[in-house]
Amino acid sequence: MASEGGETVNLDTLSAQQLTQVKQQLDQELEHLTSSFAQLQSAQSKFRDCLRCVQGGKSPALQENKPILVPLTNSLYVSGTLSSASHVLVDVGTGFYVEKNIKSAAEFYENKMTEVGGNIKELEVIVQGKTNNVRVIEQGTYTSYNPLTPRATFAWANSMSSN
Repeated sequence: MASEGGETVNLDTLSAQQLTQVKQQLDQELEHLTSSFAQLQSAQSKFRDCLRCVQGGKSPALQENKPILVPLTNSLYVSGTLSSASHVLVDVGTGFYVEKNIKSAAEFYENKMTEVGGNIKELEVIVQGKTNNVRVIEQGTYTSYNPLTPRATFAWANSMSSN
């Protein structure tokens, strides 16, 4: 197995202890990458929810100067008055909000979903590669105790720097 930006390691040259250390490092990297993968999926879901809300905001029931409930959390709301039915405040990150019209806000969230979706696909490939490397290491650890079994070579993909 070879991959971009990685080095190839012959498992025959590693002792059982070294194989165990490499497996532990791969497991840690895989745990971190899996956590990042879940966070990206969560972010994409939130952007999807925001897009639905923005698109659902075109309802004729939303009228200017009409009292509404504004969600602070999933279970906490405050009363307010709708000042503009054609504009929304968009959280662009790190606590900054930008006023956008409905169409522009929808485009913003669609672009964010596309960007995060691309990152998810890239990370999925990396996670699959790391998972394959763990399997090869586990197989190498098994064969290190059985001298009659040939050992494999695997690609050591150092993809942690891309996070």
